[in-house]
Amino acid sequence: MITAIIVIFLLGYLFIALEHVIKVDKAATALLTGILVWMLYAFAAPSIVPHLYHEHFAAFLAENPSLSSESITKQVSMFLEENQIITALGEISEILFFLIGAMTIVELIDLHGGFNIITNRITTRNKRKLLWILGGITFFMSATLDNLTTAIVMTALLGKLIANFKERWLFAGIIIIAANAGGAWSPIGDVTTIMLWVRGNVTTAQLVPTLILPCIVAFALPTMIAARWLKGDVTPAPVARVSAHGNHVDYYCSVTNKERLSILILGIVCLLFVPIFKTLTHLPPFMGILLALGAMWFYTEILYGKKIGVPESRQGRIPVVLKRIDTPTVLFFLGILLAVSALQMSGILADLSQWLDTRVHNVYAINLMIGSLSSVVDNVPLVAGSIATYPLPDPSSVAAATDPAYAAAFLKDGVFWEFLAYCAGVGGSMLIIGSAAGVVVMGLERMNFVWYLKNISLIALIGYLAGAGVYIIQNLIFS
Repeated sequence: MITAIIVIFLLGYLFIALEHVIKVDKAATALLTGILVWMLYAFAAPSIVPHLYHEHFAAFLAENPSLSSESITKQVSMFLEENQIITALGEISEILFFLIGAMTIVELIDLHGGFNIITNRITTRNKRKLLWILGGITFFMSATLDNLTTAIVMTALLGKLIANFKERWLFAGIIIIAANAGGAWSPIGDVTTIMLWVRGNVTTAQLVPTLILPCIVAFALPTMIAARWLKGDVTPAPVARVSAHGNHVDYYCSVTNKERLSILILGIVCLLFVPIFKTLTHLPPFMGILLALGAMWFYTEILYGKKIGVPESRQGRIPVVLKRIDTPTVLFFLGILLAVSALQMSGILADLSQWLDTRVHNVYAINLMIGSLSSVVDNVPLVAGSIATYPLPDPSSVAAATDPAYAAAFLKDGVFWEFLAYCAGVGGSMLIIGSAAGVVVMGLERMNFVWYLKNISLIALIGYLAGAGVYIIQNLIFS
């Protein structure tokens, strides 16, 4: 049964990676994979739980004496239902609620044209200068918002600035690299860093100063190379005004430029407040993002409440925004995290951890392998699997370990988690299908996979390895 669980999981991985070939949404595959893996684990649980979770299972039976006369199958089934599934859903829900809150705030800003306030100020036509400006905006914007939304917004902007589609593809390639590199050094810039931050593997105070320089190198070096290929000025292409999702939009006439700016500023402040909220209250980040969403909701309700006579169809209230958020993406994360939790419960990830510790036994090598894999498959399951494979150890177990220095890398804010955030985030740029930002740009620009492989993959690899080298040197110097 363990073999069947692994096979189903790997097949799910393959179908997710080949989403655009088989033309099946990865959310559907992820949900099927997650539930099927849990079904197989449920069938195998009577032979796994009593041995792998002996103490927890014994305590559960002691708390429920009515189960003593039941069969082992019934006892284990109740243990799964009332203990393991509830635990897994609790951890998964923290991430999903955070994502829903963040996506809603970003969508609210976009719906009111807030991002255009930034992008409309770009006036230069020099190709090299424009490449650096767009790349720089993408790099820092993705750290505040998320790399997927930033990539969408910046790709939509390219349509207004550049007429030649081949030149636009080169700019789009740099936007992918910048979005992924920018998202890796911020706890709210990428789903994988959100996962690491929400689970308590990294903290904002340590992640940002440690990874910002490697991420800058991973973005700047490919941009420097690509800039050498460009000469002269771009030919602007007048296009219809579009939303961040590529659809024609007539922004709400009832909202003034001043109000639009206030929504942008409040939204960014609310997103930046979430790490501060966690530090001050020690409450989970999803509560901070829901507090921020509540504040944005309250503000927009007051704003539209003052506009007497404005039809409801032209009011960008939160209920309208909630219909626009990317629900399939949320369901994709749900399916993947369910599948990974089943692998964890079944003991498969613990065995994988032991194999890596024995055969590789180097946190840098393990993470570089994960980063390379993230260029082929989605980095969300890779990071989710790593979190489940390597539970946070306590200091006493580290001190008692055979190799304390190696074990210390897995402590909170340890080298393994910091480098994982970098490798999983930045490594996805090496292939266009390796990141959500790459996939969405590929769709919006109809970019060719082979063209990206020939023109962008090598410089993305150079940036990835250079940034990784900076991190390793930086860590060796300051450790």
